[in-house]
Amino acid sequence: MALSQDEVARLAQLARIDLSTEELAHLAPQLDVILEAVARVADVATDDVVPTSHPVPMTNVFRVDEVRTSLPVEDVLAMAPDRQDDRFRVPRILGEEQ
Repeated sequence: MALSQDEVARLAQLARIDLSTEELAHLAPQLDVILEAVARVADVATDDVVPTSHPVPMTNVFRVDEVRTSLPVEDVLAMAPDRQDDRFRVPRILGEEQ
């Protein structure tokens, strides 16, 4: 299926994209290549191909949520610029109205 420059111009008009004559001549063959690639995918998608939601198999990358021994509070706060009640003290970033 070859797209004519008039068809590409109509598509550009529908997308509200201004294209020059040179751009239409340049883009029409490129859109043909894209349409052919999509058509080839449709040829491969047969009943024996399982549909997937993502081209790369997705696996859970989270670690197991387990309790571990943490660093001592004094070691963690040793170089803190400011602290209060065994916690980091940081400047307020939101006003009272937020």
